[in-house]
Amino acid sequence: MAEETLEIFKAGIPVFSVLQDENRQQILVMLCRTDRMTVNQITERLTLSRPAVSHHLKLMLDAGLLAVDHVGTARYYHTSMDETLALLKALTASLEADIARKPA
Repeated sequence: MAEETLEIFKAGIPVFSVLQDENRQQILVMLCRTDRMTVNQITERLTLSRPAVSHHLKLMLDAGLLAVDHVGTARYYHTSMDETLALLKALTASLEADIARKPA
């Protein structure tokens, strides 16, 4: 593997680690399909407790997958995936370039 590809993998470790969890995958897909949601709205649609949902949201915020808006006392979570999508596109392009350079 090229060094560039390994560096991209390394940069993606926080995102890949967070996305290993099926509950976080469900939350991310749910937020991709909506404009924004509160912890309570997310909790209503899952079989997780409110503290568990809050924990997952914090991990996803820290990894840069989500952002939060404050409206009064409510916190609305939404996807913030520009950097993550750019990283995944760069990884795909780098892997494709590595494959293309592979000896026949």
